[in-house]
Amino acid sequence: MTRLILLTPLLLAACADSPFSLRGSPTETAAPAGTGPLAAVRPQGRPGDDPKEVATPSAPATGTLGTTIASLGNAAEPGVWLRTPLVRVRAPGQVSYQGQSVEAELIPIPGEPGSGSRASLQLMQALGAPLTGLPEVAVSR
Repeated sequence: MTRLILLTPLLLAACADSPFSLRGSPTETAAPAGTGPLAAVRPQGRPGDDPKEVATPSAPATGTLGTTIASLGNAAEPGVWLRTPLVRVRAPGQVSYQGQSVEAELIPIPGEPGSGSRASLQLMQALGAPLTGLPEVAVSR
């Protein structure tokens, strides 16, 4: 008898038409899109997503752009490049360290102008900069 009492709730829970079912009635439908308390709320775009806000790149600045602390970037990536926040558009430039000057591709990265840069292995070797150090380099165009 106790087994029957213990099995009854399990059997009723398995029934699809159980009066204890948590599902709604089959006649209920979801509210149509565009109704409800949040219908007037529109998603906001990210800054810079609007084509009207995107500024056309101006002519790159020339001359000395500033100094930056350079660390070794991805050593597997070939080329002579410097990823730096000192530029806003990709352009050729010149990187100097202790009297050595090398032509390099300047690649923009997000950050403040003094937040540091990443240099290619070839650039660090051409400048004679220590690969494990943090040399201060001058960047110009």
